[in-house]
Amino acid sequence: MSIKLNYLNKTGNNSANQILFTKEKFSINGLKKFLSDQEFSYINDLLKTSDLKKNLLVFELNSKKKIVLISIKDSLKTSDIENLGAELYGRINYGKNSEYFIVSDSIVSKDNNFLGYFLHGLKLKSYEFKKYKTKNETRIITINVLGNKNKPSTLSQLKFKALEEGTFYARDLVSEPGNVLHPDEYARRLNLLRKDGLKVNVYDEKKLKKLGMHALLGVGQGSVRGSYLVTMEWNGAKNNSKPLAFVGKGVCFDTGGYSLKPAKFMEDMTYDMAGSATVVGLMKNLAQRKAKINAVGVVGLVENMVSGNAQRPGDIVKSYSGKTIEILNTDAEGRLVLADALTFTEEKFKPKFIIDLATLTGAIIVCLGSEYAGLFSNDDKLSKQIFNAGEKVEEKVWRMPLHKNYDKLMNSKNADVQNINYVGGAGSTTAAQFLQRFILKKTPWAHLDIAGMAFSKYGGALNSGGATGFGVRLLNQLIEDNYE
Repeated sequence: MSIKLNYLNKTGNNSANQILFTKEKFSINGLKKFLSDQEFSYINDLLKTSDLKKNLLVFELNSKKKIVLISIKDSLKTSDIENLGAELYGRINYGKNSEYFIVSDSIVSKDNNFLGYFLHGLKLKSYEFKKYKTKNETRIITINVLGNKNKPSTLSQLKFKALEEGTFYARDLVSEPGNVLHPDEYARRLNLLRKDGLKVNVYDEKKLKKLGMHALLGVGQGSVRGSYLVTMEWNGAKNNSKPLAFVGKGVCFDTGGYSLKPAKFMEDMTYDMAGSATVVGLMKNLAQRKAKINAVGVVGLVENMVSGNAQRPGDIVKSYSGKTIEILNTDAEGRLVLADALTFTEEKFKPKFIIDLATLTGAIIVCLGSEYAGLFSNDDKLSKQIFNAGEKVEEKVWRMPLHKNYDKLMNSKNADVQNINYVGGAGSTTAAQFLQRFILKKTPWAHLDIAGMAFSKYGGALNSGGATGFGVRLLNQLIEDNYE
């Protein structure tokens, strides 16, 4: 589905489909100037038998014209406004090409950017991934905004567009099948982001071996594809302030290795690179909207396969940090990728903070389902900032415990640390506790386990099923609220 958005200067009545906004409980007295007397009387009569508890009502006046009424409550959060836009998309998403006219002068909201958030929600909901459908007919819904009242500013339009494109890019990456978006192709695509103004560096296997990133390389050694670490830098601040750092797990396909996953649902493991996709989408968004901050995105790209050269349970590898890791389970691979990426990011960029994202554990889904991402952190201030940003955009996080007592579950008899807790329990916490060992200089750090949030079979408020792009809007809000 494609949304075509036009801003028109003209106002007044229109013979085509109209979208009008009312006060709470569909009080339409203020709409007389936008409707003919006949239309007003007809709708007024229908409202007497309508469910006024709904947010949106559709009235078909004739075969060529619909009137959509949207009720605006007195107190709405920006996420509520976005959800209204998404709800509208659900009501107009049928038929062939359709055209609607939003009468901006009818908006009765205290939020000066109501229309911007409303259209943002509509566009986010419209995303579909149909690249591989051979009979893919592109359908277009044209939304014309009438009048200049309540029109989003040029800057707001730019920010919303950048955020949409960043989110859609993340969704596209997660939606690609593993035979297309393997590490080699992924690294190639990231190189293309230079055109957005990002400085991109690709570290291939030869460079990674020289750096000593054997934890990351060990995960990918069973694949015929290469393994990579890719850095993306955005320098939007006028000074040389420390960058904000975002690190993502990019396991393009995860068989589990020799600790093989069950065949059922293994096809979903194409989205085990969703943490990296969020980082990429965020960096694209920051570059496109010319964010006034310095930021760096770092992603580790590997494929966890089974072969004669694959990593074995019982192997011991030396990480970039110098710490040795005993591999007790080859399906606990994401933390190995992140271990090297985290230490490298901290040492090379000396960032203000590091936030990593990963579809790391099934245990977080058992704990939080698909409503919250798990948040683990060594810093209370950063945790609160992430939590508040998540509440604003409804990409919610819930803080989980870290404690030194969990370390004993990850101590290895044969190396500095083992990659899984075989005693049982606290699967997500012990994974985060493992990661924390590779933050060597007490940099403020947060780990977001997004295993339950990156992909939705049934859809959500702002997505229609599939890849969600979770985290792009959350981290953008974090930056806007606290660092710009």
